[in-house]
Amino acid sequence: MFAVLKTGGKQYVVKPGDVIKVEKIEAEPSTVLSLDNVLFTSSDKGEISISESETKGSVVKAEVLKHVRNKKIIVFKKKRRHNYRRKNGHRQWMTVLKIMDIALGN
Repeated sequence: MFAVLKTGGKQYVVKPGDVIKVEKIEAEPSTVLSLDNVLFTSSDKGEISISESETKGSVVKAEVLKHVRNKKIIVFKKKRRHNYRRKNGHRQWMTVLKIMDIALGN
């Protein structure tokens, strides 16, 4: 059984027991969230649900493990022949989720 869910503008393929890093979600650690923006589901029997009417009511339950910073990305700006160089770094906040259960809706 697996599902494709959308959160933070990105899509993730998840199954029960997976640990994923998503864009920061405002929730305390050890909180159980219900993520209901499910795009695709597949059951243990091999039945798949793609259309919006079939995935409506499907929920992915996930536990918030912790909030971490992602790896640093370097932002470098340069204009040639003008002695203009700027270097900045950025680390995005991420939330680590453990997928507990996928509830199929019908």
